[in-house]
Amino acid sequence: MTAVHWERKPLGAVADLCLGKMLDQKKNRGEPLPYLANVNVRWGDFNLDALRTMRFEPKEMERYGLKFGDIVMCEGGEPGRCAIWKDQVPGMMIQKALHRIRPKDCLDYRYLFYSFLNTGQMHGLDQYFTGSTIKHLPGEQLAKVQIDIPPLPTQRRIASILSAYDDLIENNTRRIAILEEMARRIYEEWFVHFRFPEHEKVRMVESELGAIPDEWEMSTLSQLTEYINRGLAPKYDDEAEGRVINQKCIRDGRLNMEPARRQSKPIPAEKLVRFGDVLINSTGVGTLGRVAQVYEALDNCTVDTHVSIVRPMQGLNQDFFGLALLRLSPHFESQGVGATGQTELSRGRIAETIVAIPPQKLQEDFGAMVRPIRQLAVALGKKNMNLRTQRDLLLPKLISGEIEVSNLPEPEALAA
Repeated sequence: MTAVHWERKPLGAVADLCLGKMLDQKKNRGEPLPYLANVNVRWGDFNLDALRTMRFEPKEMERYGLKFGDIVMCEGGEPGRCAIWKDQVPGMMIQKALHRIRPKDCLDYRYLFYSFLNTGQMHGLDQYFTGSTIKHLPGEQLAKVQIDIPPLPTQRRIASILSAYDDLIENNTRRIAILEEMARRIYEEWFVHFRFPEHEKVRMVESELGAIPDEWEMSTLSQLTEYINRGLAPKYDDEAEGRVINQKCIRDGRLNMEPARRQSKPIPAEKLVRFGDVLINSTGVGTLGRVAQVYEALDNCTVDTHVSIVRPMQGLNQDFFGLALLRLSPHFESQGVGATGQTELSRGRIAETIVAIPPQKLQEDFGAMVRPIRQLAVALGKKNMNLRTQRDLLLPKLISGEIEVSNLPEPEALAA
């Protein structure tokens, strides 16, 4: 039940809505500017890697441009998925696959985002979708979405409480990115540029991959692994103990267990993921070749048929192996075959991939250096999962008015 003195209004009455510009290389005129597409928008944040540009004329800047506090929402793909724009990139525009939602003075932009997040988690936006197979959220339907609107001070208090969790998550995410970059840089320094300890004393020799240090060996992944195969077709069951990793779990070079689902089918022993396994997305376009390493103990967990398990042999340093395959992600993507939208990375293509293997002592020295860095990154990732869980428990109770916010501690203390 909505709290007393809260109003309910359609979104079109309390925010300005605009769909982005149609991408048409032949017709578009003006200055090339970066723009967001559907793939750039996640729940609560943006993927700003490899942004594309489109031409915009001066008269289009106001209509299609973004300002701090705008909410950017997907029209298709996963309709309703959205995030707050905070001027991460200057001069950012939007493409037609996205809505720009600009709250009026009666709405706090953070409160509106959390209202959408809550509605999305409850599947409350589904009633506004159009299309039988591919779902869309057109502007006229978006304008009808009902928003519960408490007094502005209450909105700000709710937003501050929930933002305290997200601020901690964002800070941890930045730390994770720095730690992962540190590990990658050390790998490149040692095993790409060959500036490992005492490298001056080592003679370089020619190989299939170019010049490599003497005493290094050229091996295929089939020689370095004890298992390469895809997972199983799961039997989904939200009450089951088993878990299955899907392609959404593998992103940004790391494994995120939040999108993993529960399943009840018995898992063959060889398909149970183990610490040190490397997982590779092996179907589709856009996700093909993404790599992540299992860097925590996962009980009763497997992967689905779109993901390959690559398990290193005993004795091969797991940190070296994981970072070596992570660097090979573009190679795996290039090895996909098949029609558009049905690209497959076969077990054979993975197995025949060649890797230069340094001596065991050098592998172990590398592992000893990067393991604490990678362990800290994983620990921060777990903290973020806990913070999201706590936030999502509070979210529906705050947005519905079930919890009186004036009785809650300060946001920072609550999140801590």
